[in-house]
Amino acid sequence: MDVQGILGLWWTLPTGLALVGYACSLAGLTRPQRAVWVMARVVEVHPPGHGESGEHAIPVTIAYQDPATGREFRLRHENKRGDRVQVAWVGQEFPVRFPRRRPEQFYLMLDSEGRTSGVGIPNCMVFLLVLGLVVQSFFVWGWQWGLICVGGLLLLVVALSRDGESTRARAAQLAAGVTVQGRVVAVTRDVCTDGEGTESISHASVVAFTTHEGVEVTALCTQGIRDIAESLGRDVPLRYAPADPSLLTADPDHERRERASNIKFVVFLLLTGIATIGVGGYCLHHP
Repeated sequence: MDVQGILGLWWTLPTGLALVGYACSLAGLTRPQRAVWVMARVVEVHPPGHGESGEHAIPVTIAYQDPATGREFRLRHENKRGDRVQVAWVGQEFPVRFPRRRPEQFYLMLDSEGRTSGVGIPNCMVFLLVLGLVVQSFFVWGWQWGLICVGGLLLLVVALSRDGESTRARAAQLAAGVTVQGRVVAVTRDVCTDGEGTESISHASVVAFTTHEGVEVTALCTQGIRDIAESLGRDVPLRYAPADPSLLTADPDHERRERASNIKFVVFLLLTGIATIGVGGYCLHHP
């Protein structure tokens, strides 16, 4: 087989990996499926001090129980394992997973939706496969069919996207939320260096506030507060959802602008997909 023939079989790798991944998921052999999932609660919050790094967001100490032994573990989480915690309070609950018989090796998950089946990698392989087939269609079937495939891919992305649904749910909860007065208790500072040696400094405000229910909440805000680097000690209004204080914003107008921008982007993808299919179909029948 020549080189061109070998390159023509590129699709076998992502297809094989996807099939193996889905087979393992059906058999319950993926790492998330073999792990133990329990609910953990926050027992201590360790907000970063003024001028410290915000790389680990809000470090917390969590407590959870191993169902196999009944033993309780209290361990500190600093983004070493799992998701970063942007908003934290004592009593907050998170799902965590750990390997069987090794409960100290936990991974903190902000949520478990869609993460317990272990099909993340197979889904990525399917996306790469579809993307590769779209690119290949330009060379195998002609650019007209390539345009049609590109348009179909854009429509598929719009159909499968859940960003609009989550954005609407967040907006609805914040719209029914309440406003409290928060205070910037610290400003984090991180220095990043690019490949050319140029340094860039980023800041985030550590904000503390008390909900109407008396819960003391600490949050890391990177948007919505003007002059973040000089915001230490400033009082800022915060709007949060009473059912879930982790849903909060320091700038409702920014939230609305972001929501409008997301809607415009989805509409742009939709119209571009339809137009691309139309152009490809027209050129296919009117060469």
